[in-house]
Amino acid sequence: MDNVRIDKWLWAARFFKTRSLATDAVDNGKVRLGGERIKPARAVKLDDVLSIDNGAESWEVTVLGISDKRGAAPVARLLYAETEDSVTRRANEAEGRKLYREPGTTIKGRPTKHDRRALSKASE
Repeated sequence: MDNVRIDKWLWAARFFKTRSLATDAVDNGKVRLGGERIKPARAVKLDDVLSIDNGAESWEVTVLGISDKRGAAPVARLLYAETEDSVTRRANEAEGRKLYREPGTTIKGRPTKHDRRALSKASE
């Protein structure tokens, strides 16, 4: 199997939950091949370097395997290798998120008048 669409591969490698989300990401330029925008029908080749941004996190990976079937996560992990720069960048971003707490995370549900005032006071 050496001719798989990029959107199908992204779905099989578990970067996106559905194929339509993967297709939309490729169309919107969230997935790049060597820094260039690509189309969803582009075939993936071994040793391609992809930059992937799925909204929550961004990866830079090298394609190690090609599959069009979505399997278990440990099997999907064998389809790519994340670059060292990407690993360190994602770790730094995770650490930053851990240290910075959003002001409204302690409020459950819709904020009350008291909660809104406390939020605006904290942001000033």
